[in-house]
Amino acid sequence: MTTDNIQGLETLEAWKRAKDSDVKVCREVLPLLPTEEKWSLSQQIRRAVQSAPANIAKGHGRFNYQETIRPCHIASGSLAETYAHVTAARELVYSPEILYTGLRKQVEDLVRIIDGYIVYIKRAKIGANEPGADHAVRDETASYVTDYPEDYDASENQ
Repeated sequence: MTTDNIQGLETLEAWKRAKDSDVKVCREVLPLLPTEEKWSLSQQIRRAVQSAPANIAKGHGRFNYQETIRPCHIASGSLAETYAHVTAARELVYSPEILYTGLRKQVEDLVRIIDGYIVYIKRAKIGANEPGADHAVRDETASYVTDYPEDYDASENQ
């Protein structure tokens, strides 16, 4: 990664906000969790919140726009996971409502910023003219089964 690329990352609003959320959650939420949550909820929250800025940085370090977009989607997913865990912490009365409300707003704003960054990346198409940029790997989608057939015996598949 070049110095210019690092400086570009440091000015990228999505990365800065994701990093700020990471620091806020680690400083303000994790210390509130009881010791019995040290290896479960605490670690889940830490991994999820740290994944967002890391994935934005990973995408920023890529050369082709298609390779930049996927880590941004992963970052959004990590923020959704963070929100789910912070919500559980709130409902378990481990954190105050005011902290939870602020984090919820922060996550909503950050997801909106990341979505805007993805739109920008798609429009800019950096690296689109490079050799191989028009090749993509696609898997066929499978339908998601929600109902078992009448003759299905769940005990046979355990």
